[in-house]
Amino acid sequence: MPDDTQSLGRCPNCDERLTAAWILVEYERDDGTEGIWAECPTCEDVVAPE
Repeated sequence: MPDDTQSLGRCPNCDERLTAAWILVEYERDDGTEGIWAECPTCEDVVAPE
């Protein structure tokens, strides 16, 4: 079972800490690295955590 408290980074809009519970999409980029889109619980935007 995934750890929903694992930190993904911060929202680039409001600097809120994002955790795995907010992941919407996980994907593989062309360079082989993992990309993530998550919903920010504070500003409610869909963002790529930084």
